[in-house]
Amino acid sequence: MRKKPIRPAPVLLALLLCAGMPSARAEDTPASGVSPVTTANQASFNFVNADIESVIKAIGDYTDITFIIDPRVKGTLNLVSEKPLSKTQALQLLSSVLRMQGYAVVNANGYSKVVPEADAKLQGSVIAANGAGGNQVATRVFHLNHEAAANLVPVLRPLISPNNIINANPDNNTLVITDYADNLTRMGKIITALDGPTNSNLDVVPLRHTIANDIAAMVNKLMEQGTTTPPVVLADSRTNTLIVRAPSEARANLAKSLIAKLDQPTTQPGNVHVVYLKNAEAMKLALTLRAVISADTSSPAPSTPSTTSSNSGNSGSSGSSPPPAAPSVLPSGGAGGFIQADPATNTLIITASEPVYRNMRSIIDQLDARRAQVYVEALIVEVDASKFAEFGVQWAALGAGGAGGTSFSTNGDNLANQLGAHMTPGAVPPTPSNGLTLGLLSRKIGFGALVHALQSDTKTNILSMPNLITLDNDEAKIMVGENVPFITGQYTTQASAGAAGVNPFQTVERKDIGLTLKIKPQISQGGTVKMAIYQETSAISPIVNSAGLITTKRSIDTNVLVDDGQIIVLGGLIDDNLQDSEDKVPFLGDIPWLGTLFRYHNRTHTKTNLMVFLRPTIIRSNAQSIDLSADRYDFIRNTEIDNQPLPSAQLPDMELPLPPELRDGKLVGGALAQPVMKLSPTLSTPATAE
Repeated sequence: MRKKPIRPAPVLLALLLCAGMPSARAEDTPASGVSPVTTANQASFNFVNADIESVIKAIGDYTDITFIIDPRVKGTLNLVSEKPLSKTQALQLLSSVLRMQGYAVVNANGYSKVVPEADAKLQGSVIAANGAGGNQVATRVFHLNHEAAANLVPVLRPLISPNNIINANPDNNTLVITDYADNLTRMGKIITALDGPTNSNLDVVPLRHTIANDIAAMVNKLMEQGTTTPPVVLADSRTNTLIVRAPSEARANLAKSLIAKLDQPTTQPGNVHVVYLKNAEAMKLALTLRAVISADTSSPAPSTPSTTSSNSGNSGSSGSSPPPAAPSVLPSGGAGGFIQADPATNTLIITASEPVYRNMRSIIDQLDARRAQVYVEALIVEVDASKFAEFGVQWAALGAGGAGGTSFSTNGDNLANQLGAHMTPGAVPPTPSNGLTLGLLSRKIGFGALVHALQSDTKTNILSMPNLITLDNDEAKIMVGENVPFITGQYTTQASAGAAGVNPFQTVERKDIGLTLKIKPQISQGGTVKMAIYQETSAISPIVNSAGLITTKRSIDTNVLVDDGQIIVLGGLIDDNLQDSEDKVPFLGDIPWLGTLFRYHNRTHTKTNLMVFLRPTIIRSNAQSIDLSADRYDFIRNTEIDNQPLPSAQLPDMELPLPPELRDGKLVGGALAQPVMKLSPTLSTPATAE
């Protein structure tokens, strides 16, 4: 049996190492950052492939520190010192060697713990002071003055040990980093370099010849090419100046140099300007500008020559000048300028002096803004519930001496009509109406009886979901129904002499019958929408009138205020109509139980309820419009996919044509996609790409 080699005890090994070592001298140069040891003995260490637990205990005996070793700390290590070390130097050497093995030393109250590096941050690491170093795992809080803490986390994360952490606290703009103390010192220097003030100097550049809005758009477009952080140029139309903000002084000077080159007087003679509009309508905007210019008292008025009259006979009299005439208002402007709209190109042609033109450009830039849209989803529900019930008994007796009986209904359920048809040879009896009809007719005894009972329930749920989208302050209308003619007048004219007959003539007016919804939204401040709503539901009544058709109509006309994306309900007025009628024979119809044979009872109950649900959604950008269209388009396409015909063994397969797929606002594939033509590499004829 092979015996295990006997290892010396850690304490005995440390004593053997220290026994043969000379004492430290004052002129010995210690390691960097450690004060010289002149009184205590020093020791040299030479552990090669030694058990890690034995080495930790040996250095613990030498440094008088109690180590608690985590059970997961296992393996061997090499710890060799070229010269004698003090206790502090030995402890630092042990921490460095353990760090290379993936372990860390955590100091506690009177003892130290050796744990895996991943758990060191959870073992009560100390709060490191500024400038602290070493291999001790510590936590340090960095306060930032200029840069956002969240922006530095992805920059500093690769510089920290994978097992340690870095977090940002946006409330007080601080970074909390747990890592080795020497790395925390290095991170502090990096953070100081990154947390510098940004170039927030703003330059105001006045313009003398050009319009600020035109130059700002041009400079921004030119400066954004070739750099990731271009300068920002904003226009102040009130003072006709540009505000330049650049990330560096060089970029700011480049932007100001470009502005100076563009701010030059025009070489074209005259004061005619052409303004291209982006969103507004030229015709409407021209009317607004003409009204502004006509009412502007600061516009220069045309000068009128003064006339002086003198009297030779009276040398003391002086001439008096009449008051200046008021400036005449032109159809296309006023005394201050000339404004004409070109609808074909949606442009404004302005002839005015430079100050007046600048004022008009300021108004145009504010009015020619992208208008928001409002998408309105409507849900119109009309619930109509009707109940009808009737019950009656009729009888008749025919004898040689006379006849008697009861008769209530004038329809096919009338007993007199039935008896007359049965008593007359060859006559066809009328068809009974809906319901249960029981009859007893006998020619021999001349007696007949007819019992009729009917009950019907009618429920109608008219569900309509119209969707409207319109510009702010523009009315939208949707109508679903029929255009029905109504006769408004008719007369007959006599034919002329020698002609036969008459000429009938009618006047007809057509009206829309069905569902009508009109909405005019107005976006208010704060995301609320004011809507002027008119909703009408009309239908042709089945009741016939000699004067013409009868229509039923239910409408809502109101103004509401609702938040963006919220649902509002209108209507809810219930029309409840109950009609009860009874025909009976006097005195006999009031007899209990027996009186049923002498009564006919009708009862009708109709209940109608109309409710309108509306949800407006404000669309301010093109991205919102694309998302909304894609959502509705996908709904229709999925509905078509779900309604594909099922395969049949008797019929050939026929697929329903599907609309193309919508991706990023573009149609891809489907029945509407156009094939791409390309030339075949071997033939000169075009080939269709797959």
